[in-house]
Amino acid sequence: MQSAKLHFSQSENNYQIKEAYKTLRSNVEFSGQNVRVISVTSCTPGEGKTTVAMALARAFAEAGKKTVLVDADMRKSVLVGRYKTGSVRLGLTHCLVGRERLSSVICETDTPNLYVIFSGPVPPNPSELLGGRIFGKALENMKQVFDYIIIDTPPLGSVIDAAVVAKQCDGTIMVVESNSISYRFAQRVKDQLDKAGAKMLGVVLNKVDITGKGYYGHYGNYYGKYYGKYYGKYYGRYGEDNQNVATTPRTRSAPEPAPDEDDLDELNYLAGVTRKD
Repeated sequence: MQSAKLHFSQSENNYQIKEAYKTLRSNVEFSGQNVRVISVTSCTPGEGKTTVAMALARAFAEAGKKTVLVDADMRKSVLVGRYKTGSVRLGLTHCLVGRERLSSVICETDTPNLYVIFSGPVPPNPSELLGGRIFGKALENMKQVFDYIIIDTPPLGSVIDAAVVAKQCDGTIMVVESNSISYRFAQRVKDQLDKAGAKMLGVVLNKVDITGKGYYGHYGNYYGKYYGKYYGKYYGRYGEDNQNVATTPRTRSAPEPAPDEDDLDELNYLAGVTRKD
């Protein structure tokens, strides 16, 4: 485990916002005792999925649940830019390519019971890594240690990574920005999750104008803009500005590293991490 104790600013000081996240936490708990690995995605970038994922993880931690927030948006992480400190050197990518144990990439935060795994450098094959055996084994081992695993994934309207992760989770939450995403677009993203076999827990309507002004005013304008931007050029550009960061000398089309069974047995991911009671 990395020794740096990261500070997560409490931006949810507003009483209504804090209560909203407590309600979200309760709704997840009511979804069943077996719903412990939860992915969070959105249709497009900027809808607030990372903020929701972090706040939900924090809400579970404050309720006494040992929780880890996993940044699986390896193409264009928001979490790294907001909270990473200079002392954090390792991330999820290092674990998935077999360079580090999972225990080495987990970070503590200033909130008791809350841990975080940053994404790490951008790999050439994120979808293959997230769909591979090492990530699946990591999730199974984390379930032995943590009460809840919250996974922040890329927007599904841009790349397929979120669906790859969602099929390995117990449930998925989709974040939709109010007055920005058309019903058809949101439905197509949901259909993609259904095709992947993901269990939809529900939708979080984010960035709602509680003053009541302009609640539906710009719906039509956003309809055309998001279809053109995100189904067209943004799909191919997501994370493109970070693709020059390579974790291995392999080419973009290279397959995921395939360690044999002995290698997997040697990946004692959670050595040094105290198990939950």
